[in-house]
Order: sequence, then structure tokens, then C-alpha cells
Amino acid sequence: MPLPEGPYARHTARVLLMNKEDRLLLFKYQDGRRSHTWLTPGGGIDDGETVDAAAARELWEETRLVVAPEELGGLVAATGGYADFGWKKGTFREDYFFHRVDTRDIDMSGFTAYERKTISEYRWWSIADLEATDERIVPWGLAPLLTSILRDGPPENLVELPWHH
Repeated sequence: MPLPEGPYARHTARVLLMNKEDRLLLFKYQDGRRSHTWLTPGGGIDDGETVDAAAARELWEETRLVVAPEELGGLVAATGGYADFGWKKGTFREDYFFHRVDTRDIDMSGFTAYERKTISEYRWWSIADLEATDERIVPWGLAPLLTSILRDGPPENLVELPWHH
């Protein structure tokens, strides 16, 4: 299914953040409506903000890691579609960058009040962990995407991941 066109109810910039041990950072999110979901760092794009600037800002807010927008490179993947989250419904789009760091230490002190209420922990996941888990992880299709990126480098063309709602 092709990516939906805007306007979007929400357009999100996210980062597939991998450390030197080839582990992906995910946050455990619980909104009270269903069992928890593991999410990548990221969030909504502010009016007038570019996708890469939003991703760098969100990475800083959620991890305290400083990354200039241009250091993120190009988008590697995207997903989107219709959803009704209760707090917002309509067409959503999520864009993903891939970035590597040397550290496993992050600082969640920049979380908003909402994030402090809904995100209980973080974890660095190996690709094998992603493949083996029964837990809900979004976006769908992370393990094959990351395997490809680690083997071949970032894709030449944007990878369209399945919409997870």
C-alpha cells in the first residue's frame, strides 16, 4: 500500500537509533487503552519545522543526545495510514532516519509531562530480540530493515513499512 498523501492529522519524525553493539533504542509506551507498545524516539513535527530538524529536536528532548539535523542523513523509511487514537484521528505519517551512537547512556529528563506519564522505560534491542519477541513494536518491519541497513548501508530509496494500525 503506498504512503498516504497529506494533509496529515499528525506528521512524525523518528530516529532508528543504534549503538555500537548494533542495538536499537526503544521506549516502552503505555497510553492506558491497550497493552504497552515499544516505540522509537521521535514525535510530532512543529509548524514550519523540517523533518530532520524535528527528528534532531525530538532526539535531544527524549535522550539528551545532540545530533545536528544534517548528521541524520536522508530518510530511510516511512509508514502511514488512517488511525483513531482517541486524542486524534485521521491520516498519519511517520518518517524515519537511521543514526548510530557510541553510547548506551541516555537521559530521559527532557520528557514532557505526557511522556513521563506514558513512557515507563527504555531498552536497547538486538535484531535477534526484535525477531523473537511477542511484544508490540512499531513500526512493523524493523528487523529486516535494520538487517539490510547494517549489511548494505542506508537504502537508496525510501522503504515503505506497513502501517501498524
